[in-house]
Amino acid sequence: MSKDKITGLSFKDHKWRVRALVLALADIFVVVFAAVAALWIRFDFSFESMDKVFLGNAVRMLPFDIILTLVLFWCFKLYQSVWRYASANELIKIAGAVLADGVIQLAVFLIFKIAVPRSYYLFYVFILGVGTVGIRFFYRFLRILRAKSLSLRNGDACKNVMIVGAGAAGNSILKEIEASSYITMQVKCLIDDNKGCQGKNMRGVPIVGGRESIPQAVERFEIDEIIIAIPSAPRLEIKKIVEICKETGCKIQMVPGIYQLINGDVSIAQLREVDIEDLLGRDPVKINLDEVAGYVMGKTVLVTGGGGSIGSELCRQLAAHEPGQLIIVDIYENNAYDIQQELKLKYPDLKLTVLIASVRDELKINQIFEEYKPEIVYHAAAHKHVPLMEDSPAEAIKNNVFGTYNTAKAADKYGVKRFVLVSTDKAVNPTNIMGASKRMCEMVIQMMNERSNTEFVAVRFGNVLGSNGSVIPLFKKQILAGGPVTVTDPNIIRYFMTIPEAVSLILQAGAYAKGGEIFVLDMGEPVKILDLAENLIKLAGYRVGEDIEIVFTGLRPGEKMYEELLMDEEGLRETENKLIHIGKPIEFDREAFEHSLEKLKTVSRDEPELVKKYVSEIVDTYKPTAV
Repeated sequence: MSKDKITGLSFKDHKWRVRALVLALADIFVVVFAAVAALWIRFDFSFESMDKVFLGNAVRMLPFDIILTLVLFWCFKLYQSVWRYASANELIKIAGAVLADGVIQLAVFLIFKIAVPRSYYLFYVFILGVGTVGIRFFYRFLRILRAKSLSLRNGDACKNVMIVGAGAAGNSILKEIEASSYITMQVKCLIDDNKGCQGKNMRGVPIVGGRESIPQAVERFEIDEIIIAIPSAPRLEIKKIVEICKETGCKIQMVPGIYQLINGDVSIAQLREVDIEDLLGRDPVKINLDEVAGYVMGKTVLVTGGGGSIGSELCRQLAAHEPGQLIIVDIYENNAYDIQQELKLKYPDLKLTVLIASVRDELKINQIFEEYKPEIVYHAAAHKHVPLMEDSPAEAIKNNVFGTYNTAKAADKYGVKRFVLVSTDKAVNPTNIMGASKRMCEMVIQMMNERSNTEFVAVRFGNVLGSNGSVIPLFKKQILAGGPVTVTDPNIIRYFMTIPEAVSLILQAGAYAKGGEIFVLDMGEPVKILDLAENLIKLAGYRVGEDIEIVFTGLRPGEKMYEELLMDEEGLRETENKLIHIGKPIEFDREAFEHSLEKLKTVSRDEPELVKKYVSEIVDTYKPTAV
């Protein structure tokens, strides 16, 4: 492929040749005009008083001036630029070409003693520069007007847009909207909290005030869509702005993040819809990547439940830290296949093994550990749906408790270095069998840690936004269906975190692990589920109670009004990461617990209706009748 083809400026492109020829002819006219006008200005705008010798010399040198200008403009790529998207770079090129033209002209005139007034050179360069800029940017202006008029004639509805943020990102978005013939948007105003910007214009669009002016500006300019273009703002600030914007009923979009600015990728295509994560009001948890890489790189890592929401994200982040081998174990082949194909595509050099197996199958789990000898295990396999487990308590015990027990015993037997259990805040003072089963999983980990060289730890966090079966995807489906949105109770609250945050905590816990700890994330303030539902409805552009109804269904069996991250008996101490804490393990009789597990195994198999009663005797904080 030729260089011209790569740049998209092939000489075979007929339209491009015509445009370049038209520009060259226009430049010739500007050169002729500049040569005559420079003398006209010098002689006080009077042709009668113009020195005929000077005029004759200027006219005689016109062929040289024209050839020089065309050659320099070609060298400075003024005929190769796409003037529809002309910007400051093109202005710099024009300035360089015109100054070079003036310097060379001055040198040639002096060498060959071509007599013209000294001011002639200055006026000539100034007129040539203004004319060159005017022609090119006038061309751009005509193209934009033509594109917009064609778009409107074709019947496309032109949306009135407000941009929040008059910085570099806002400028990039505004520039693209101005230049594109395919974007049917018209930016009516900008919002910026910087008082020094307010009252001014950016690219001809007024900056009408700070965030407090958003509601009035939406009404005044009849805004249809708001674009939040402040990628460097803290999450708390974004939350406050989104809270204001969502009350306007406008569609809201935003620039993803600061890295887009750094990479120069800020564009309409990069915009995303505002999601519920933007309303959490806290910055994402940050982890020490060097610490994580230090204990993962080059190691054989096994992830159970690797096809699930948490497990698959765990596999993605692990793969990025270059493990020696990554082994994914999952009972559901569709999820396992999806993550396998994704990792193969993104990390072709990753040594990846995907196995279909159940953690309930003790023999199969032992075979896997014996064959692959994993050094680090992340145990994410579990049944987690609270209402479903209330109806099938024996299955929760078989999969969660004994699946964990089987995997932990295999880890001990085959010399695993670290074993990290993925737990939940529902394990604290549980009111449902799922939470009680996860509390028993934590007890298994604490018991195994005392008798093994393997470092067993648990990681406890709250609800994960967007995970399979979580409330957010349910709400979104209900909104798409036109409602109603179902909320169990108007006062129910939950802690929330994103899937990447949850996985970051798991990875960091593996780095901090010394054995026996329960790691807990400082998740900020709890969120009312009713607020989440209302916010999602508003972010979708609907009105609560008018377009989409909210219906209260009552607490489900085993469901709490609020979740806790620590039990009263547990202490709390900080780690190097101030948002990650370690709970002091609760003491219990390990030997009695192990005997209870054997009896529970029999009960779950032979008398499933007694499982809840027997679990409540093992986990004394479990109150199965509490709602």
